[in-house]
Amino acid sequence: MKMAKYETVFAQSDAPLEIAVLVLPRASILEVASVLDPLRNANRHLGREGFRWRIVSPDGAAVPLTCGIELSACGALAAAEGADVLIVIAGYNQSEIATRPLIAGIRRCAGRFRMVGAVDAGPWVLARAGLLDGHRATVHWEDLEDFAQAHPAVDVVPDRFVISRNRFTAGGASPAADLMLHLIGARCGAAVAGQVAASFQYEAQVDGARPQRPGILPPANDPRLAAALQIMGAHLEDPLPLESIARAQGLGLRRMEQLFQGELGQGPAAAYLELRLQAARRMMVDTRHTVQEVALRCGFIDPTSFSRAFRRRFGAPPGRIRGGLAQSKV
Repeated sequence: MKMAKYETVFAQSDAPLEIAVLVLPRASILEVASVLDPLRNANRHLGREGFRWRIVSPDGAAVPLTCGIELSACGALAAAEGADVLIVIAGYNQSEIATRPLIAGIRRCAGRFRMVGAVDAGPWVLARAGLLDGHRATVHWEDLEDFAQAHPAVDVVPDRFVISRNRFTAGGASPAADLMLHLIGARCGAAVAGQVAASFQYEAQVDGARPQRPGILPPANDPRLAAALQIMGAHLEDPLPLESIARAQGLGLRRMEQLFQGELGQGPAAAYLELRLQAARRMMVDTRHTVQEVALRCGFIDPTSFSRAFRRRFGAPPGRIRGGLAQSKV
């Protein structure tokens, strides 16, 4: 059977791979570096140009990144013509930055690339263009639920990165680096990918199917504590009884209390509440959900009790937090 043209991107080849990277304003410099620097370093170890790239922007002008640096671009989207791969990197506020004309332009030109991919909030842009319908895809962990609700034709998974036929998506900067190392390994060999990872002293998570680790979860050394926190993080909207969480780890409630106190300095009930309130704060800052909807999504049936708990934790009611605190995801 003849190999589909998109499959050759992730197959051994000595031919240079041309990549166009569309960077949207308010993307993170770390996301851009996670895509480009592994490719640059791979060329160094190869001693040749195994990868070439160009930066394009929505209007062809330099792109302002979240850190205040402007990234030069070689032109607008049309300058991506002729590349093998198009990668869209987007961060905070993509719904306003990715205008309808830009979405339409991406939709028109997508078929000219062997593969089209996206990083962090970039999958929102591809999905709005209809380019992820019928594909498996991921997005930054903060957006997974909203993304799945907004785009039911997309098979949304919490993986670090996903390759789905002629589409690929990565959930953030570190997963993007994993994806690039996977690409380097597929085209140039595992030894080269290992050299690239070693150059950055980076322990690659090359298995894209590994789930993203929500940033609201504190680090835990004990695997039973880590598993309990994962369960809590997965059940913010419908909090589970602590007894059932302990039982799932083969623990009694008292022993789980000791684990939480020993590593986190707080009991499981307080830790569970902290996870819910941190998730609520993020939603108030990064989404347009009403206070009542945020309360329900974080397991508070009564908006009044939610507001009281929120004020105690953050020193201000939910409505006041929304406004000037919006930040990039990374």
